[in-house]
Amino acid sequence: MEQIYDLMILGAGPAGLAAGLYGARAGLSTLILEKGTDGGQAVLTDRVENYPGAMLEDETGYSLTERMLAQAEAFGAVRKNAEIQSVQLDGDIKILAGSSVEYQARTVILATGASPRRLGCPGEEAFTGRGVSYCATCDGAFFRGREVFVAGGGDSAVEEALFLTRFARKVTIIHRRDQLRAVKTLQDRAFAHEKIDFIWDSTVEALEGQEALQTIRLRSKKNGEIRSITAEDGGMLGLFVFVGLTPNTQIFEGKLELEKGYVKTDENMRTSVPGVFAAGDLRVKSLRQIITAAADGAIAAMEAQRYLETAE
Repeated sequence: MEQIYDLMILGAGPAGLAAGLYGARAGLSTLILEKGTDGGQAVLTDRVENYPGAMLEDETGYSLTERMLAQAEAFGAVRKNAEIQSVQLDGDIKILAGSSVEYQARTVILATGASPRRLGCPGEEAFTGRGVSYCATCDGAFFRGREVFVAGGGDSAVEEALFLTRFARKVTIIHRRDQLRAVKTLQDRAFAHEKIDFIWDSTVEALEGQEALQTIRLRSKKNGEIRSITAEDGGMLGLFVFVGLTPNTQIFEGKLELEKGYVKTDENMRTSVPGVFAAGDLRVKSLRQIITAAADGAIAAMEAQRYLETAE
């Protein structure tokens, strides 16, 4: 029979890893389940500048979360690869089930994070991986010497645009408003960069091409006019999309109280189901950063410990 853990954590991003560290350090038998790469969205960040204690130079999301996992494991947390397909959250024993195995625990912390939101325009799906990308760190090098475009105007969009200047000949940020939403320090860096240009008050209307993305059609938010950007000499354009996140909570629908897809919690990360907590980007909150995800995870783990002590 599979071990019944004190604490089971679904997701190994900053929230899940911090929860694993705090849970294991508190003496709870702790299991971290993750279907993909450790670190979540953070691992795609090429440069981490605003996490207290991060290395001043060369700190990436990967290096930071790699140390987080090592800390959690040093205190006894167990990390397993698993793609969970169904959950049973009611009752004293919570069950997370994959295709061939079930994991059980007395408390659960949900830390499944969020995924990049799509534009939803014609051609986006067809050209994903053939000119359209959602990860500059992953795909930026493929566009060395080319002209690339970034859709979005928040922190992520500007951070990734700055990263892309390492490879691209020119980077143009396409934003639906007339000013960026990113923090001022990022805006200042972008406006000062000789490789970065801007197209304001515009949205991506459609993506076209043959084997790869060759034409981006934009619609003006001011007058509705359509303009086309076409690759030079029939080559490939690059379009990096950073227009927000969609919470990875579909598996919890009907199991927990949600708000616009995000899990509702109180300030102590408690969900609508006793013994079930949520931490990180999947949660209703105002700021989604590595530091707030880690804080959520620490709080959730301590609340799980208190719940177990009360239930005894």
